[in-house]
Amino acid sequence: MFPWSLRSAARRLAAATRAAASAAVAARSPSPAPWQERPPAVEDREEHQQRAAVWDDDHRRPRRSDFSCATKASEDHSGLTRQLLDFQHDTVDETDGGYDPFSQLKERFTDFKQRNYVENFTNYQKLAEQQTPEFMVVACADSRVCPTSILGLQPGDAFTVRNVANLVPPYEHGASETTAALEFAVNSLQVPNVLVVGHSRCGGIQALMSMKSKKDDRSSRTFIRDWVSLGKSARLSTEAAAGNLSFESQCRHCEKESINSSLLNLLTYPWIEERVKEGNLNLHGGYYNFIDCTFEKWTLVYRPGLEGGSKYAIKNRSTWS
Repeated sequence: MFPWSLRSAARRLAAATRAAASAAVAARSPSPAPWQERPPAVEDREEHQQRAAVWDDDHRRPRRSDFSCATKASEDHSGLTRQLLDFQHDTVDETDGGYDPFSQLKERFTDFKQRNYVENFTNYQKLAEQQTPEFMVVACADSRVCPTSILGLQPGDAFTVRNVANLVPPYEHGASETTAALEFAVNSLQVPNVLVVGHSRCGGIQALMSMKSKKDDRSSRTFIRDWVSLGKSARLSTEAAAGNLSFESQCRHCEKESINSSLLNLLTYPWIEERVKEGNLNLHGGYYNFIDCTFEKWTLVYRPGLEGGSKYAIKNRSTWS
């Protein structure tokens, strides 16, 4: 049993296609030309249709017959729609008492609208015009670690991107959804803070620590392997500092070390380094332990002009419990 009917979905899709086509025609329809202001008589209808077929949106250029194209599109069930209509299976509709995974989401959305949106309507109207978030948050895609929930972030507070193991690639890695989000947040939104949030029992970090060397690993490449390999410097640091500990302890060490590695990678972006030097951007790390519900926070200090010693330091370290 499927929780919803593919046939029902196909019918709704076909109806939506026809509605969209009609709306598109209506949106492109020009204001009536003088000869269109009155309904044509029966004897004039053929001439009326011929003239309408070549009448342009701005009354100057011939146009395509949008109506005929839209009608054909709405009546011609092809591609996926045709496959769905032809698909035969014993299914149940959403309204037949079967399990609907969206029912709870619907209730939550309704509650959000009544308790949050309506009560903060003025703020949402301001957000509709502009967003000025205080934070850019890079967090893990893990379903147990939602930065909005654990940090109480509200709409407009943070521009967020989530990926496996909350990794920030170095600048030379090239384009990705994470680098694009960083560029927009820093250059366009000009956020004053970037926060990288890691967490306990991270599957991405476990995958990183479990990887064999390329020489020994004969398995095929995977997207996960290629992605978490970005944290190899954190793995090497962990093996050097905690190689004698249990695998679980090494993973926990690497979870925090990878956050610092990502903070250093942030400084490989010229526009991030520039804003940090100017004092207009601060880089922070955070570690959420959902086993005992604690949160560690620290700030990376960058001192490029320092002669001798490290250019980097950690300050303002604190634990929230």
